Amino acid sequence: MIRVRCPGGFLAAGLVAAAAACAPSAERATGMVPVAVTVSQPPSETLSPLLEQALPNVEGKTFTSAIADFPPGARAVPHRHGKAFVYAYVLEGTLRSQISGEPVRTYRQGENWVEPPGAHHVLTENTSRTKPAKLLVIFISNTGDEIKVDDRPR
Repeated sequence: MIRVRCPGGFLAAGLVAAAAACAPSAERATGMVPVAVTVSQPPSETLSPLLEQALPNVEGKTFTSAIADFPPGARAVPHRHGKAFVYAYVLEGTLRSQISGEPVRTYRQGENWVEPPGAHHVLTENTSRTKPAKLLVIFISNTGDEIKVDDRPR
């Protein structure tokens, strides 16, 4: 195996030279080469359905259970659950949650909340930057309806 050591200064100078060479001619003439800026969005939650079953004694309604995993620092996009009744139970971690028109609330492991049909969930976030959070979520929805619809980006 051949190993080549390259001092960091040479590598950095090479990258700058390559960027300048690839820049449009007006930028090469002024020596002003734009630098790419990366804006990092917080991670989002994942929703993993566990069970979906039509309710045999309530025509047109479906029971769905799911696990919502929130990595450290994760934040859900504001969303709605259509006409579903929602029950959420914190299995792990601490989450901050807000339904439109209500105050922000913090829920810890073992605590729970409900959302009425049509509610607009404007905030759901893991309060920890180092530990995950997890919810058990139960939906009673109209059969065939989506259980989560994210707000459209503005």
